[in-house]
Amino acid sequence: MRADVGAWRAGLRPGPVGYRRSEVLRGGLGALAGIALAAVTAHAVPGGPEGLPWIVAPMGATAVLLFAAPASPLAQPYPVVVGNTVSTLVGVAAGKLVDDVTLAAAVAVGVAVPLMMVLRCVHPPGGACALFTAVGGAAVTEHGWAFALWPVGVDTVVLLLVAALVNNLTGRPYPHVPEPPRSGPEAPPTERVGLQAEDVRAAMQRLDRGLDVLPGDVLALVRDAEAHALDRRLGQLRVGALMEHDVRTVQPQETLYRARMLMNQHAVKALPVVTDERRVVGIVTVHDLFNLEVVALDPVSKVMSSPVTTVGVDTPVSELVGLMADRGLRHLPVVDGGGRLAGIVTRAELVAVLHRALVGS
Repeated sequence: MRADVGAWRAGLRPGPVGYRRSEVLRGGLGALAGIALAAVTAHAVPGGPEGLPWIVAPMGATAVLLFAAPASPLAQPYPVVVGNTVSTLVGVAAGKLVDDVTLAAAVAVGVAVPLMMVLRCVHPPGGACALFTAVGGAAVTEHGWAFALWPVGVDTVVLLLVAALVNNLTGRPYPHVPEPPRSGPEAPPTERVGLQAEDVRAAMQRLDRGLDVLPGDVLALVRDAEAHALDRRLGQLRVGALMEHDVRTVQPQETLYRARMLMNQHAVKALPVVTDERRVVGIVTVHDLFNLEVVALDPVSKVMSSPVTTVGVDTPVSELVGLMADRGLRHLPVVDGGGRLAGIVTRAELVAVLHRALVGS
């Protein structure tokens, strides 16, 4: 009993996840614009019946999901449109078939919820649409099935379009489609070990709590947490402390003969290709020099890899694991805040750091 009371007290406290100021601003302004435009658009539709509102109350709940939780599976276009429309039709049917208002409301919501679950279009405001329609009175009854198109359909579509515009313009992709997890030989090395999407999906089924989150999102969250944990384990080591500062370079117009000479003299296997301002425009490796289609007097620009992946001086060393293991990169030029070459880091340094971390664990 005491544990139950503690759980209730914990449930009354604010949740652990807060919103950044930019997200609060986006949510407020987006909802304001969405509701206003939905009402104006519905009002502008010709032939609208008298006595019906231009915008219905459930749209407020839809706006909350679209602008405050746009990554939720409940806020994606299919459940938003289909959930609101189907539930409204259920509400219309309940209002026509059941005379008692209280019973009509209960039937509407009781049918709409499992129907949305079966159709995989669960959208919480859909329940409000069903309830609102079932108890809407004579005006809704006279409008009949068309109520699902006007005003509910018009309001929903306009809100959806505004949400897509606002979220994408402010840096939050919508609709939210998590990157499909890869498995087997197609997956990069760092994704072949540890937690897999199937593990997450199986765990969600075992918990059987109706979690409204996608396995791909859970997997992305866990892997990001693992990367931060590795960064902490490495002592939050940054690339700047690991890189080689004395870097031999070539320019694009220099010959492959000179590149070979530098590699031989300094026992290196890669040379960053830079401009006069030391901005990295490519990289040439010892493997490039074995290209049979070039000769010694050809310019470096003919075989260099460009554009080239670079990292910053303040990049966590833990991020090198993905770059080097998954993308097969052996040499990464390091640039400073101004984008100029500051050094180079190789797979050998990364292996050494990981070895120290393992030995010290």
